[in-house]
Parts: sequence; structure tokens; C-alpha cells
Amino acid sequence: MRTLAESVHRHVLARFMLTVAAAMASAVASPAPAWSCKQRLLQDLGWRFEPDATAPTDVQAGRPCDRADLQDAKAHGDLTVRWPPELSVAERERRLDQLLRHPATVCAYGYALGAATRRAVDRLSANGGFGFTGVQLGWIGFGPTGARHDGWRATAWFGRGYRPAGANSRAIEAFYRGRMRGECGLGRQIAQYAAQLELYGPAGFDREFAADEIAIGTFNRIRRSRSILLGSSAGEFSRDGIAVQASRSGRQAFMGLPGFIYHVFDRSALDDINNQAENFVVYDVSAAAADALRRHRGFEHYNRRNREIWTLARGLRPRPLRRYYERLLYELDPALRAELSADARAALARIDTELSDPFYRGFEVYVHKQGVKPVGYHIARLLDRNPRTPFRIELGLHNLHTTLYRRYIAHRLAQCGARTETPASDPAAGATAAVSGRSGSPVR
Repeated sequence: MRTLAESVHRHVLARFMLTVAAAMASAVASPAPAWSCKQRLLQDLGWRFEPDATAPTDVQAGRPCDRADLQDAKAHGDLTVRWPPELSVAERERRLDQLLRHPATVCAYGYALGAATRRAVDRLSANGGFGFTGVQLGWIGFGPTGARHDGWRATAWFGRGYRPAGANSRAIEAFYRGRMRGECGLGRQIAQYAAQLELYGPAGFDREFAADEIAIGTFNRIRRSRSILLGSSAGEFSRDGIAVQASRSGRQAFMGLPGFIYHVFDRSALDDINNQAENFVVYDVSAAAADALRRHRGFEHYNRRNREIWTLARGLRPRPLRRYYERLLYELDPALRAELSADARAALARIDTELSDPFYRGFEVYVHKQGVKPVGYHIARLLDRNPRTPFRIELGLHNLHTTLYRRYIAHRLAQCGARTETPASDPAAGATAAVSGRSGSPVR
């Protein structure tokens, strides 16, 4: 008997295939269209199609997942297709279908998804009214005006579950400017939904997703909902906890992925229950960090390094001082460093060497309410909060490259099919600017 999740996944996949088939039928019915919907979408994502009468179709995908942005990919000649101009419409559409399923297209989608995630995170981080609260009965709080004022309605007691009361976009945008509170798990959920809002735009976001697919609350609650993150609408998950697959693919494969940093020892080793873990979404990954992750085949190498850093830090014997390790290891406070004994300075030098690895410096994550910081900051911060246990980093279950990717492609093809106007001579021109950087600036 099929599970509900399997049924939803089959429904989404069927919708995607029907949309592609409709686009193909439309193309075949036309005698010689200048652009098909699939070609237009692929160009929006960054592919270039060059006529070449001297050779069969040649797909030069390159390594787009390793590039900083679409401009960098184009400079390296990635995402290029050369094909004969006399290809039949049916043959051309068949090959476009293959490109929509090509891993390089998912990397190109990563440029747009990464830019959307950074726009969402920048707006969430700028809202001083979005506060932090520790684990308690009121898991989410909307302040004196109540949830309805911000576009949400309760689905569970004690602030443990909500869904949009009206437009999805209005409910998510309330977190850009309203006054509410929640712990880092809520921050991760809102950042993931907000990235989809930025990717689709408000109208597309409202049209594509049902209100009960935008569920927030405890993770147990949203797993029992229709949430597109972890509920029955999530469909097919990628299971890459220690980031072996993402590290093999390259930096763009990490964009927008959810994850968490959590304690290794049991709860008896925790001093601060409100900082037993940190939920995050990946904001950006430097080229050096991506190279280090590929070289070490994912996170497990760094989880061993986290254990070594924790062991060495225990020998520093800090005096009771707020943010001691954060100031000593991340801010490199010269006064604190000067106070250390010779033995402690030797241990500190070893920690410095560990934390100088590009992964700790160039793998940037968003954690509510810490904002955007490199992973090395969080390792130092958690030494202060829970010094009796080391911490691990892992990716969470996600469907960004499976179900949500297919829904996005189907949405874009349906949009194209609904239009009747003649496209511009280069439909990729506008998309290039849209995915080139964070808040108008180039992606590092």
C-alpha cells in the first residue's frame, strides 16, 4: 500500500512530466518555433545554445557546481550546447528533455537557489524584531498582536504549529518586518520557506504551494503535516548527512541546504539546554572550503577535528568569563591570549591551526539569531555554552534537488506555456543578473 508521501511524490512527478509533454506537444504543433519553453527555461538557468552545422550535438557541461556564479561558469565555457541548426523540432525537444535532467542543470539551478537563499537570509537577519527564545511551551510567539495579525493561524496548542491564514507570501514576509520570536529550528524553517518565496516571487509562491504546505512549528509537528520541508508534500528526500555527495559535486550543491550542529555526548553533559544544537541553512561556500570538503570527502573529517579542538580547549582552563572561547578562538583577543601559560599557548597554537582550515573559515551558515557566520564561529561559541561535550555538523533531510527542483521546473514551464508573446532575442539576459550575487553584490 502506498504511503501518503509516495502518493504526493508520484503526483508531483506526474505533473512535471505532463507539463513537459504539453510543452513538447505545443512545440511540435508549431512549424518552426524560435524558442521552445524548455529551451527558454534552460537559457534562463544559464545554458547557451550555439548552432554548429559541422558536428552532431555536443553538450559541454563543464563544472558549473565549482563556479562562484553564472558569470564565472560562462567565463569557463560551461553550460554550452552546440547542435546542428537543421535538427527537427521533435529531436531538439528530446535533447532539451535530457538537459532538464542533467546534473549540470541542477548546479545551474543552484545559482538561482543560492541567490534566493541569500536574499531571504539577509532580510531575516535585518529584522531586529525577529527574536530568539529558548525551548519552552510557547515554541513560537507572535507578540501582543497575535498570529492572525501576521498572517498565520494556529494548528496546535502552545505555539507548536501554524499555517498561513491567507496568502503564503504575506505570512513569510511577516518575518521580514514583524515582531515575533522562536528558536533556531523555527529560524531554519522560515529561511527555507523564504528562499522558495524569493525563488518564485510572491505571486508564484502563492500559486504553486497550498497554505497547508507551508507549516511551521516543532519538527515533530511539521513531519505530521503536508509541509514541503518534511511533511507529506516533501516527496523524495536526499540523504547526505555527512555531505559526501554534495562535497563531490561542488560548492553550488550546498546552496540553501539545511543542517544542524549538535552535541555528541548525552544530555547529562549539557550545561545550556537552549544551545544543545544549532539549526542552519547554508548561505555560501568559498572555493577553498569546497575544495577542502571534496578532498576530505565531506563532514566526517571535520567532525573528528571538532573533537580534537574540544579536547585541546579543555586544557586551556578558562577563568569564568562571558564568551571566553568565542573571544579567544574566533575574535583572537590579544589580551586573553597574553594571559595564557606556555603550555596553554602551545595548545592554542594547535587549535588555531585546526580553525585556519578553509572549511571553518569559508563555509558560511545562517543560524537564528546569530545571523550569517562561518562554521568556525559556531564551534567556538558552543565551547562556551556547552564545554563538556564536542559537537558534530550534519546536513538534514532535504528535497531541494529532487521534489522541489521538479516543482520549480514544472512551474516555470507552465508559466512559459501560458504566455503568447514572442520572447526577447536573449531570454537569459534578465536571469543572469538575478542569480549573479547576494543583494546586488557578486557572490564570493
